[in-house]
Amino acid sequence: MIGISAGACKISLKNNLYTPMEKKIVIGLTGQIACGKGVIKKHLMETHGASDYRFSTILRDLLKRLHLELTRENLIHISTILRQNFGDDLLAHAMAEDIKNDEQPFLVIDGIRRLADIKFLKTIPGFKLVRIVANEKLRHERVVSRNENAGDDKKTFADFLQDQQQETEIQIPEVMATADYEIVNEGTLDELNKNVDDIIADIKKHQA
Repeated sequence: MIGISAGACKISLKNNLYTPMEKKIVIGLTGQIACGKGVIKKHLMETHGASDYRFSTILRDLLKRLHLELTRENLIHISTILRQNFGDDLLAHAMAEDIKNDEQPFLVIDGIRRLADIKFLKTIPGFKLVRIVANEKLRHERVVSRNENAGDDKKTFADFLQDQQQETEIQIPEVMATADYEIVNEGTLDELNKNVDDIIADIKKHQA
């Protein structure tokens, strides 16, 4: 695992031509609730032209189709049902196949939570796992302020700590331990973006 904190080096990867798998950059983001995965993904998309992948997209689509509320609890329930009936690596297999068929040279996967999630991703050339860390108090403040899921704005710190013990969250520390890079996200947005850019520069250097 490599930590990056030096100066930034921005790279444009906007290229609509077919890119061989061995030349692709596939970034997986892992970290506990509100560590900053979404912010990093947005930077990778806007600055580096990355295509967006997220495990919860499938789950959110299913909840919308079933006219069920988009709450964290419902996301957990439907994820558990799918995995228990079709295998723990169901979403990882679907994600890996989508990535292999995507012709874009740069892809980012948000929300890797389970060891099974990286079972197939680790076999993809160019895949790198980045873990994002931040202290619990700061992450709780982010959950409340962004109110991404219904009821998040009313969550107490105790509620937030309990959320981290949910079935969908419990393996995250184990996944984080397998990361290739680490980002500590407790500073400014500019500092965060600089660290992200340094990681991309390091990956490109080793691919050359």
